[in-house]
Amino acid sequence: MMRSRVYRSGVVTSEQLSVDQVAEIVQDSNVTVWLDFTSPQADDLERVQEILGIHELAIEDAVTGYQRPKLDRYTSHLFLAAYTVDLHGETGELVTAEVRAIIAGQVLVTVHEPHFDMDAIVERWDNEVDLAGHGVAFLVWGLLDVVVDGYFDTVQELDAEIDALEDRLFDTRPDTLEAQRRSFELRKSLGRLRRIVLPMREVLNTLMRRDVSARFPEMMPYLQDVYDHVLRVTEWTDSLRDMIATILETNISLQGNRMNLIMKKVTSWAAIIAVPTAITGFYGQNLPYPGFSEAWGFWASSGLIVVISLGLYLTFKKRDWL
Repeated sequence: MMRSRVYRSGVVTSEQLSVDQVAEIVQDSNVTVWLDFTSPQADDLERVQEILGIHELAIEDAVTGYQRPKLDRYTSHLFLAAYTVDLHGETGELVTAEVRAIIAGQVLVTVHEPHFDMDAIVERWDNEVDLAGHGVAFLVWGLLDVVVDGYFDTVQELDAEIDALEDRLFDTRPDTLEAQRRSFELRKSLGRLRRIVLPMREVLNTLMRRDVSARFPEMMPYLQDVYDHVLRVTEWTDSLRDMIATILETNISLQGNRMNLIMKKVTSWAAIIAVPTAITGFYGQNLPYPGFSEAWGFWASSGLIVVISLGLYLTFKKRDWL
């Protein structure tokens, strides 16, 4: 599947053009063209490669997918690979979708899988018509801005999930196994998010280099804003990773404290129960002893059991052992 759009002086003039029609249109310096391919093969991009003079390695990366987020520089064009992210609320799993883009003069070629939400990027372009006159740089900025905004939304959701997890640690009846499972899921998602976000700093840095940014100087402030957002997400992600590590350590400490409390209570009750066991065991001997076969012996042993057991109970209660 292929979508297309033509901007002339910042205004959309036509859509759904063929590649051959694009070959004629790009001769006009006032025209910017966007071509979008969904799950193409190398043969599908052969005509585009011929028209725009795209390097064969860029075509290979565009159709292969699963690239590390990057920006490759060629003589007449750039190749961009990036990922959108979304957090699955129930499982805490990070869902990603890859987009590859070739920036060649006045043309932006995007390649992605069917599950990638290209409509969100088109909506961003349509909402910023005042910037559309800046040509292909405007299209690249809109693409990156939507991608990075998705990082912000995801890291905010992760922050909220971690806050909720912290609160659950101190429940009166905590579900320790569920807390551990959720902690590991979130830590895994944070690690994956970090592997996506960190290379984006390099991508934006390369775009803002003087030899590259000279192609679209008007959009530099907007690209700088996107770069700042990437830095903020990176720092936020690192702080959340520290928080999730602290939660795991705290959870283990709380389990140890709860175990100590349980052992303390069990030991206290065992000490109380040991009193009647010891006294009745002594008086159960088949040998004469003080009070043997006497009523006062029974009452004396019963009194000792009650007094000593009650004394131990009150002592342990006072020390908060029961």
